[in-house]
Amino acid sequence: MKKRKAFTLAEILITLAIIGIVAAITLPSLLVNVNEKAWDAQKKALHARLAQAIGQMNTLGGYGTYTEGETDDETVDTAAESFILDALSKVYKINNVCGPDKLSSCGLPSKITTLGAVSEINFPTKMSELNAKLLNGNHATSEDGDIADTKAAAFETVNGESIAVFYNPLCSSDSTVAHYTQNKMCVNFVYDLNGAEGPNQVGKDVGFITALYNKNPVVVAPVAYSADYTSAVPQYSDSEDRIDAPTACKATGEGLRLPDRDELASLFVNAPLINLGESNNYYWSSSIISLGTSGLSWYQCFINGSRYHNTRSTPISVRCVEK
Repeated sequence: MKKRKAFTLAEILITLAIIGIVAAITLPSLLVNVNEKAWDAQKKALHARLAQAIGQMNTLGGYGTYTEGETDDETVDTAAESFILDALSKVYKINNVCGPDKLSSCGLPSKITTLGAVSEINFPTKMSELNAKLLNGNHATSEDGDIADTKAAAFETVNGESIAVFYNPLCSSDSTVAHYTQNKMCVNFVYDLNGAEGPNQVGKDVGFITALYNKNPVVVAPVAYSADYTSAVPQYSDSEDRIDAPTACKATGEGLRLPDRDELASLFVNAPLINLGESNNYYWSSSIISLGTSGLSWYQCFINGSRYHNTRSTPISVRCVEK
């Protein structure tokens, strides 16, 4: 009789153990990559849908009522909820609307993790919790009016996204001159793509979309990189030995670019969610006023929200966004 070769039971068990170990190591990272690709596609689709809806509105300001009395009991605040019911729902399909103090009823988490998993914070429920610098008083000028500390309302989409709406009924239109950012922001959406399911982290399933200007609105959804560039750089440099801001973003990582001035305005509005402006105060945009080393480009101040222009050769901080 011929002898037949075969694996022993011990060899089979060892092989299965090795396969199990390799699977345990590789599968989580593969699942994370799959989730992140799915989230990226969902974010882009959500931005496109909301931008299209906002573009169909004549104006963004003036919805609802916001009257602040001497005590909290006297405050009447229907602004965000009215914007959803009376404006957005006319041009965007909405499943469920949740008024102020009932955000969790629309699937929003009570806590979220900031960009880069730096810290866990309470989910903001009103404008001042979103960013206290929106109401710090430094922006009240003859050109730039004040901003109301309205409570957030929320809604759920037919695609399962949970979205909080931070609404400023006093928002104004764009201006070509230097001005503050605060009251140029009409609506800020902070969304969770899968409700409270998790991981509830900014940059993953949590993000934001901002609609600026009462008339001719601009809707932006910048996805910020988790850290500033290593040093302050000019927006433009004619020296081969000195890196400029756009090149700094390319050097930071593949698929990164310098945000434009409206994207920077959105980053300012949502600064606490992405840990921006904590180490540096001024950031370059890609929006150019005039060319050349002595030309001008827009920058955003994260101290008080001012948006101004500076000589392009001036070194200022850089925070990149995804393309």
